[in-house]
Amino acid sequence: MSRQPRTQNVTTDAGEARITWVASPAPRLVLAVGHGAGGGIEARDLKALAAALPGHGVTVALVEQPWRVAGKKVAPAPKTLDTGWRGLWPALAAPGLPVVSGGRSAGARVACRTATELGAAAVLALSFPLHPPGKPEKSRADELLGAGVPTLVVQGGNDPFGRPDEFPPGPYALAEVPHGDHGFAVPKRSGATEEQTMRVVTDAVAGWIASLG
Repeated sequence: MSRQPRTQNVTTDAGEARITWVASPAPRLVLAVGHGAGGGIEARDLKALAAALPGHGVTVALVEQPWRVAGKKVAPAPKTLDTGWRGLWPALAAPGLPVVSGGRSAGARVACRTATELGAAAVLALSFPLHPPGKPEKSRADELLGAGVPTLVVQGGNDPFGRPDEFPPGPYALAEVPHGDHGFAVPKRSGATEEQTMRVVTDAVAGWIASLG
């Protein structure tokens, strides 16, 4: 792989998907991260991880689901998202390295639901949507708790889809992003810059990945 990001189109049963590879000069694993239902791989946390992690021996694969590649505005049903992720997996595993399955929001749910089936080494769940805003009774905790592999949740302290203190105990690690909302934006009154906030995210992920061995 070249050091410059490169794109790869992948045909899946849900349509054509796209991977943007950001290679590490000395990779020991691949971190595949998918986007949420309301945005793409331009999300601030995904960009920050792609910039920071290659220096830690991690090749980052930014995954665009077929609906985004096709220019659609609304994400399809979870089942279709899972189909797209499954179809991408052979390309993600092709470098012959362990693959950490990850994503933000809806992408985190996909990673959790498919991790065991696909043989993921671990799961990175960015802004896991524990419940719809204002509806804590509609919990999606079973998806997170059922991941079946080492899992890290990185969650904003003010995420309306689930604050860190709302998460149930379970076999996963949780890193809080102080004052962060669902997109890890922080209010000016917090005194934290976006750069500082993104460093919280990237340091948490890099440390966790190092602990995987």
